[in-house]
Amino acid sequence: MPPAPEPTFFALPGGRLEYAWTGAAAPGPRALVFLHHALGSVTTWRDFPQRLADATGLSAFSYSRLGHGKSDPADPNRALDYLDHEAFDMLPRMLDMAGIAEPVLVGHSDGATIALLHASLPQSPSRAIVVEAPHIFVEDQTVAGIETAAIEYQTTKLRERLIRHHGGNTDNVFKAWADTWRKPAFRAWNCEHRLPAIRCPTLLVQGIDDEYGTPRQVERIRDQVSGPVEMALIPACGHFPHQEKTDATLAVMERFIAALPRG
Repeated sequence: MPPAPEPTFFALPGGRLEYAWTGAAAPGPRALVFLHHALGSVTTWRDFPQRLADATGLSAFSYSRLGHGKSDPADPNRALDYLDHEAFDMLPRMLDMAGIAEPVLVGHSDGATIALLHASLPQSPSRAIVVEAPHIFVEDQTVAGIETAAIEYQTTKLRERLIRHHGGNTDNVFKAWADTWRKPAFRAWNCEHRLPAIRCPTLLVQGIDDEYGTPRQVERIRDQVSGPVEMALIPACGHFPHQEKTDATLAVMERFIAALPRG
């Protein structure tokens, strides 16, 4: 595995955000933009951005949201609309600072939802979105999976593994995720009303055995977005297709991106 990309930082009003460019192509206006999961960061993607960049000939840009990875700390007691804030406020700032005018968003879990929300904006610059293990509403299975993870955080080496990516941010990263999704008020969260506004090409990727969501998530996205949509259900695969079934996931994403208009 190649070495992790060297972190650099953008300074925003709320603090510094870690980011990295990977891929053989020079950074440019059209690029893959990787949006990580709820416990993710630049480094939790491992070498997947590099591999997808090499396969597609595009450069790859990834960043750690505030409070994640080597980015500055954030308040773990976040608002219930935190995904809207990331999609409508933070992501546009990052794209502007990175000079990316035509992003192909590649989002996983929370990052997938952020990609969907951003693509629903009337003036979204997204050329396409790749949506892996998204959430558009709260399922019992999601909450049950988080309850299990909360026990593992206290009783297994999960916390130790996360420390390698988040350092001093680790406890707050986990608290923000586990507490928010288990709040009774959050059970009503649903972003399906935004889906008809999505007109760019969309690829949906879901592990059939995803422990945090059922295929209903991607099926309901498929049925409600307005633009062209493709769906890939990965057999014998859980919540992390790009790690659990890397070659199959890479092939599906490469074909989708290769077919996008180049103009």
